[in-house]
Amino acid sequence: MAVQSKEDRRSSHFPRRNLWSGFLFGIGFVAFFDEAVFHQLLHWHHFYDKSTTSAGLVSDGFFHAFSWFATVGGLFLFADLRRRKGLLLKKWIGGVLLGAGIFQLYDGTVQHKLMRLHQIRYVENVWIYDLVWNTTAVLIMVIGAALAFRTKKGGRNAQ
Repeated sequence: MAVQSKEDRRSSHFPRRNLWSGFLFGIGFVAFFDEAVFHQLLHWHHFYDKSTTSAGLVSDGFFHAFSWFATVGGLFLFADLRRRKGLLLKKWIGGVLLGAGIFQLYDGTVQHKLMRLHQIRYVENVWIYDLVWNTTAVLIMVIGAALAFRTKKGGRNAQ
């Protein structure tokens, strides 16, 4: 029976680390994009719209902090993968898209519909916005899954 070296054992974790690094970055990036564009620039909603505008702004602040922690955490893992020469770019990008799509679908279904924290936009025909939001999320997830899981484990040819 062949004994794996310490480096071989570590390198076998690289595909999973690439996926999780990308996933964390994707969640953070799409949350940041949502907060910057839909909350701040377009003023469509706040993270929590069931109270005063001040409470909504405070909730946006917490949401913004969460997005930056996730983004920076994902980038720290990315930098570590590069330093260890374990970066599998296609798998990482697949993770980014998976994280972004899953977060967007979670936001559109759980936060918008189940918890009713806010709507995408407060208009008469909100279902159109919901349809576009959630369909986009599913498409991003499918593309991410194709990239992440079709990338070969190990070898540099996966980049």
